[in-house]
Amino acid sequence: MGFDVVIPARWESTRLPGKVLADLAGKPMIQRVYERAAQSDAEIVVVATDNEEIRQVVESFGGEATLTRNDHVSGTDRIAEVFADKRWKDERVVVSVQGDEPFIEPDTVNSVANVLIEDETVQVSTAATSVVSEAEYLDPNVVKVVLDNDDYALYFSRASIPAVRGTNPSDAYTGALRHLGIYGYRVSFLREWPDFPRSALEQAEALEQLRTLSSGYKIRVCQVQEDNGIGVDTPTDLAVARELLAAGR
Repeated sequence: MGFDVVIPARWESTRLPGKVLADLAGKPMIQRVYERAAQSDAEIVVVATDNEEIRQVVESFGGEATLTRNDHVSGTDRIAEVFADKRWKDERVVVSVQGDEPFIEPDTVNSVANVLIEDETVQVSTAATSVVSEAEYLDPNVVKVVLDNDDYALYFSRASIPAVRGTNPSDAYTGALRHLGIYGYRVSFLREWPDFPRSALEQAEALEQLRTLSSGYKIRVCQVQEDNGIGVDTPTDLAVARELLAAGR
């Protein structure tokens, strides 16, 4: 069974509007994300956007893009619109790669897809990597996740979790996991998604994956190695991304 990749890319961003078109070493960020995703085993890579300029930019570098509504509150809502079309089979696997992840590893895309391909009982998958510093552990822009014994997510938070009692933050981050902005879905799940109510937890943390947990679904997490897998959420992140590319990353 193959899989497809959809990259949700909206113009509006609370902290960095228009960031997906920001220049990264001579290429717009959305092109760098697209090219990384295209290096995976995906059969189709398409950008789902609410902005005509983004669509034109994607098509100008030879990518595929589709326009979606501009009232979606999350990337999953945007992807669900794409796959509402009945030509997609329910069992088809779709991987969502966020449009602000220019360093996402193609192997990570494959790993997230393979969780669903190898186990038909899994409806949603995602990836996490090790927290590498106290600053990352304490940063509310870095989403953390804790798992159960079967690698299903117990909770995602912008807070520092797990909070190890009686331990200094400089020691507590050891073993903590940073959630990566990537998800795997079955099309059948995406067709149910629009009927899920936005949960209080989702709104409190501003994390769409909490809607999935609150609706009674599990999310299987694969742990991967992502040395420089930063997402670009802020002007500071953008500067770091530019530095990494200038250094040959």
